[in-house]
Formats: sequence, C-alpha cells, structure tokens
Amino acid sequence: MQNSPDQSLPKPAELSPQLMQALESAKRAGATQAEASISISRGLTVGVRKGEVESVEFQHDRDMGITVYFGQRKGNASTGDLSADGIAQAVAAACAIAKVTGEDPCNGLADASLMATLFPDLDLDHPWDINAESAVDLARECEAAALAVDARITQSEGASVNTHRGVSMMANTHGFFGGRSGTQHSLSCAVIATQAEEMQRDYWYSNARRASDLMSAQEIGRKAGERTVARLGARKIETQQAPVLFVPELARGLFGHFAGAISGGSLYRKATFLLDKLGQPVFSPLVTLTQQPLILRGAGSSAYDNEGVATSERVLVDQGVLQGWLLGSYSARKLGLQTTGNAGGIFNLIAKTGDKDFKQLVSDMGTGLIVTELMGQGVNGVTGDYSRGAAGFWVENGEIAYPVQELTIAGNLLEIFMGIQAIGNDIDPFSNTRTGSILIDRMTIAGS
Repeated sequence: MQNSPDQSLPKPAELSPQLMQALESAKRAGATQAEASISISRGLTVGVRKGEVESVEFQHDRDMGITVYFGQRKGNASTGDLSADGIAQAVAAACAIAKVTGEDPCNGLADASLMATLFPDLDLDHPWDINAESAVDLARECEAAALAVDARITQSEGASVNTHRGVSMMANTHGFFGGRSGTQHSLSCAVIATQAEEMQRDYWYSNARRASDLMSAQEIGRKAGERTVARLGARKIETQQAPVLFVPELARGLFGHFAGAISGGSLYRKATFLLDKLGQPVFSPLVTLTQQPLILRGAGSSAYDNEGVATSERVLVDQGVLQGWLLGSYSARKLGLQTTGNAGGIFNLIAKTGDKDFKQLVSDMGTGLIVTELMGQGVNGVTGDYSRGAAGFWVENGEIAYPVQELTIAGNLLEIFMGIQAIGNDIDPFSNTRTGSILIDRMTIAGS
C-alpha cells in the first residue's frame, strides 16, 4: 500500500495561473466581474471491525469553480479538468448561464475595500506521515482497547482512522488572491455491550489539525468502552421538568442553532426566532460569545471568508445581549447592511467558560438529566421550538444515579438560552465551536 496521501499536493500559489486564465477569459467574454477558486485534496480512511480490515479508501479530489457577473446577472460552473481547455469550457458555461438569468440587484462581488490583505500563518497544515498499514494497526489498537474494558462488550461497530489534507486558492477581478492549506486528522471507535436482553452502544473520538494532538488509540478505545458499559441498566423516567446538563459535544449544537438563527439567509427570509433581537438579551447574562478567526491550528481559522473578505474578531453576544449578525455580501445587501465577513459561516465560535469542571456542574445540578446523546431533528428555526430524542444519565443529590433512555427533551431555544446557569471549563480545544458543558435551569423531559 502507498504512503500517506497527504503528500505531493501543489502549493496554493502554484494554482494562480489557472485562476488568472479563468478571470481573463471571463472578462474577454464580457463579464463585468468574476471570481474563481480551485481546491485540491487527498485523504486516507481506514476502517477495522473485530480486528479485520473493513475498508481502505484513498481519496483525491480537485475542483474549480467559476462565477461570473454580467451586471447583476450571475452564472456559475465547475470542472475537475484544470487544463486550459477545461477551464475555458467552464468559463463559457458560466457565461452562458449568466446571459439567460434574470437580474438580481443584490448580486456581485463583495466590495473591493473589504478584501483581505493580510494572510498570517495560522499553522493549519500538518501532514500525517502514516500509510495504510500503519493506520490499520492504529485502528486495531483502538478497537482492542475498547473490547478489553469489560467482558460485556461483545460486539464492535469498528474503529477508523482518517487523515485529510487540502489546498485551495481563490481570486477575483478586484485583484484579490488568497490561498491556504490545511489538514484534519481523526481517530474513532464504537462498540456494543450486552447484559441479559439489553444492548447498548456508545463511542468516542478525537480530531485535530496535528496528529500529535490526537488522543492515543488506547485512550480513545478505553473511553469508548467505558462509555458503553456505563449505559447498561438504562431506565425510563417519568415525565417532568428538571435541570438539564448538555455535555460539550452536544452543547456545541445549541450554539450551532444560534449561529443559524443569526445568519443572513435566515434573516432576510424572516425565518428565524431571533429576528429583530439585535441589541436585546437573547441569552443568560452569563453568556458571552466571540468569533476568533485567527487562532493557531483552530478548526475554523481563516484570514478571509468564502468571498475573500477579511475575517475579524467579533463579539456576537456580550453578557447575554445580541451584538451582531453573520452576513455575506448577498444577504447583507438584501438587508441593506454590509457584509460581516461571514460568507461560508462562522470562524471559531468561542464561549466564555466558567471555572467549574463537569463534576462540579453535576453537583450543582442536584437532581436532573445529563444528556449524552440526541436523536432526531426536531428544531424549528422559525419559532425556536426544540424537541429531541435523548439518552444519558439521571442525577440525584449531585451524583450520577443511573443511565436513562427513551426520553424526549423539549423547550423553546430562546427560553433555553436564557436559562443557561453555567458553562463548564471542560472544552474541546480542537472544535470550531469551543464550549464546555452547558447547564440549563429547566426543560421538559418526556418519559414514561
């Protein structure tokens, strides 16, 4: 098997000639503005189940996208053929589409004055020199550690190792050229435990830009096994209202719903429960959220957004009060505002955490529910109504009493946000959304 697929990719700057060809071809065809981007990536994914190799996948993708504007008419096309002829054909296709498309007064590149001009090294590119054989060995080690935790772990859903490296370059007729390269690596494992007629499944994982930042295979496997065994003996509970503690990997989802609610598309469509809430309290005063796009090795770090606009550190929520939106140029024009440099989403959302760890939050909760798994998609972004299937652990007298399952937790996101009592310091530093566990004062828990 071949060596790590992360090698032998071009440097971003080496893609500039193809981008220049695309932009010049668009201008010769009569386009008033144009933008183009190229991305090339390689990856390796291996999967092991019960010690046997289940899959080995090598991935190599390349793609060029070209968008042209004829006044306020827009056309776009893409191609995997980066030859001169392939690029010319893609430009011609984009131009043909634009010429038969209706005008939209909000179309066009972002303002030239907003383009990024500084490109700091964010330390995002750390190729992992691992070949398929070594990746298989690592996955086997991880799975074996999980299976060794307890004799009741009788089945495995497998362990997997993934390494991915990509380079990209984008340019537009404002003269902007921006390139970046980055890596993402991960290791995960999921196993099944049985006890009498009961069967429970759980998992654990680690991901990072740099392979040396991953948890060890032994640690991941052991944690996957321990989490699975801890779920044996799960009960149902009666319907009631009680405090709810979201573990960090699920707490991130709450802030994800918030980010969606303040995004430009939701706003101009009036499809958000936070419409007209700018400058008003939307969270507990304990909550402060910032965007920090220039964190070294950050999962969401970037000096520019998907339109080439410079990203910036921003306070989105200050002591519970909503301070701003997430806008690209199109949505900003629809709203009569200016882009915030968030075309493509948010770049490292950071929650200000308290000084308490997970165990202390459990103690503070007294009696309530720890949520470790969510199911279903019962979130209405227009009304904020929230209803998800859940499983986790019931807490009594500040201690975990027993596992629970077949529950539904429900509320309204605005009420949930306002009901945040604490954010723990148990953050995952390798996530795009950095938050600890979140303790909510009260939600409806539907059980038996």
